[in-house]
Amino acid sequence: MIKKVLLLGSGELGKEVVIALQRLGQHVVAVDSYAGAPAMQVADGYEVIDMLDGEALDAVVAKHQPDLVVPEVESIRTERFYDYEKQGITVVPSAKAAQFTMNRRAIRDLAAQELGLRTAPYRYATSLEELEAGVEAVGMPCVVKPLMSSSGKGQSVIRSASDIERAWQYGLEGSRGDLAEMIVEAFIDFDYEITLLTLTQTVGPTLFCPPIGHRQERGDYQESWQPAIMEPDLLNQAQEMAREVTASLGGAGIWGVEFFVEAGKEGQPGKVHFSELSPRPHDTGMVTLAGTQNFNEFELHARAILGLPVAEIEHHRNGASAVILAGSDVKEGAPKFHGVAEAAAVVGTDLRLFGKPSVRPYRRMGVAVAYGDRASSVEALTAKVKQTAALVEVGQG
Repeated sequence: MIKKVLLLGSGELGKEVVIALQRLGQHVVAVDSYAGAPAMQVADGYEVIDMLDGEALDAVVAKHQPDLVVPEVESIRTERFYDYEKQGITVVPSAKAAQFTMNRRAIRDLAAQELGLRTAPYRYATSLEELEAGVEAVGMPCVVKPLMSSSGKGQSVIRSASDIERAWQYGLEGSRGDLAEMIVEAFIDFDYEITLLTLTQTVGPTLFCPPIGHRQERGDYQESWQPAIMEPDLLNQAQEMAREVTASLGGAGIWGVEFFVEAGKEGQPGKVHFSELSPRPHDTGMVTLAGTQNFNEFELHARAILGLPVAEIEHHRNGASAVILAGSDVKEGAPKFHGVAEAAAVVGTDLRLFGKPSVRPYRRMGVAVAYGDRASSVEALTAKVKQTAALVEVGQG
């Protein structure tokens, strides 16, 4: 039952995955591009490599001979995963899933063209001229995102022709890896957006966590709350889409499936639009650290990838999360925290400081969570957790 797990990407989400796996007795080697990454601090071993260097990635796999390869970031030579599967290594959730979801082109084409899911109209661009043509095709306002990025980096809204060149440059700056390509999407006038954490299993049915609402700023999540209040029909639509796309990609694990939701108005039915998908724990899902479920998203991921059955996902209580960010004016260096004791004193809340070895402007350095019973207002919990997170100030030492 004891497996050797090679974790590719060792940030705060990876750290929680390591903790969940070790509580089940597993051996984890954490990999990232810099030493001292959060997951390395709790893993059994670690490696520092450029995961976009295919030969370096192959060498680490050959050295450790893992039973499972668990990718936690986008910047990986995912095409190598097919060969690892041929060697008998389990790639989580599958080589196909990792390859498709690390690139927005592959997953969007699968969802919109192959599966016929409802998405925003979109075009691709590999140059400023192609971006201009894409904007003309989908109309303004529209959203531009790098094909390979995370946490909203490089994402911007184009409202006029004067925004196009700036959006192209910003997209290049936020792109991860060596792929200089953007997707431009028509702007959907949605009422809210959700993350639907979806659990696929090798030994049980696909299960869904209560939907998670969230707010973004600078393209990155700032607060999330669970459950997001949805009309039952719209939730069913989202669940069916999530079930279909995860089944097409294959494998077991937790998936963060994102949707834009238009609520029904004046007798018209609402609509759910597929947006994106991550084949791993999702940052908005850190709200589950508030004990909102019988298993948090990291424990669900660990059980699924080890082949342990999850009979059901139970909604225990309502919760909210808010990120703890470094200030906009910090200099790079070792972090220093102020106000932690004050935040810890707030009843009905908890904190996680991620242990990142360095700070930079707006870097996510921790998260606060708040919780209440199932009758609690998620709006009130969100307001409370924002105030708690704001008590913690992050600067450089």
